[in-house]
Amino acid sequence: MTYRIPCAMALVLLTLSPRAMAHSPLDSDGSDLISALISVGMLLTFWLLFLVGQLRRPTRWWQSLCFHLGSAICLFAIAGPLDEWAETSASAHMTQHMLFMVVIPPLWVLAQPLAQMISSGGQLVLLFYRGLLKLAHWPMAMAWLHGLILWFWHMPYFYVLALENPWWHAVEHLMFILSAGLFWWSVLQSRHSGGPWALLALLFTLMHTGVLGAILTFAQAPFYGDARDLQDQQLAGLIMWVLGGLPYIAASAWIGLRWYRQLDRTMRLGAGEDNA
Repeated sequence: MTYRIPCAMALVLLTLSPRAMAHSPLDSDGSDLISALISVGMLLTFWLLFLVGQLRRPTRWWQSLCFHLGSAICLFAIAGPLDEWAETSASAHMTQHMLFMVVIPPLWVLAQPLAQMISSGGQLVLLFYRGLLKLAHWPMAMAWLHGLILWFWHMPYFYVLALENPWWHAVEHLMFILSAGLFWWSVLQSRHSGGPWALLALLFTLMHTGVLGAILTFAQAPFYGDARDLQDQQLAGLIMWVLGGLPYIAASAWIGLRWYRQLDRTMRLGAGEDNA
């Protein structure tokens, strides 16, 4: 247990190193700086709750690794140079979005941090999670919610709004992480996670994100202002279409295999009872 907190601190220090934080929003001023500080503060509070909970309820090493790695990537995505690049580059912005939707949330979900969070945060955290987890019982509902949020923030007006206003940018990030977290929890950890609804939710999400990626890839004009490069937008579409689809495919294969094994075990038990 003792090595986990130093490892987590090492990830924080690496993420906040001068090289990694070059052109960071934390180097800005005004509303950009305030919104960045609030975002980083929320993440560090979330991270601290897990660390304190780990002292009381230790986790397996791979769960600890998943949580700390996801948190370090999130810190880099919101406070590192990627956030600055995203203001002028559609491909950097899409990379940031993919981290918030298909990398960070599934890492946190695989870590199964609820016991640690509740242990350190008490009834307030329990009340917060209880409401969210009731929603996460339904994979297709979470797939629709996540999909609506994704398409909403990729409409030209709201896309540009998030780039030009740091407060809306922070809200966009929070909505992506929360909706993706609920979605990944519903397909990986809920009571429906081993069955057809989880597979359907994953395939539905793979399909509509692929459609959006294809629209961006084959566009003949920039959607987000004439000042933005068309080739960069097409690269952003490929990132969503190809790289962004890999986690959904991997999760579908894993859930499909688990579902097949459950069906095979059920059939074997049924055959055994019939023979008896």
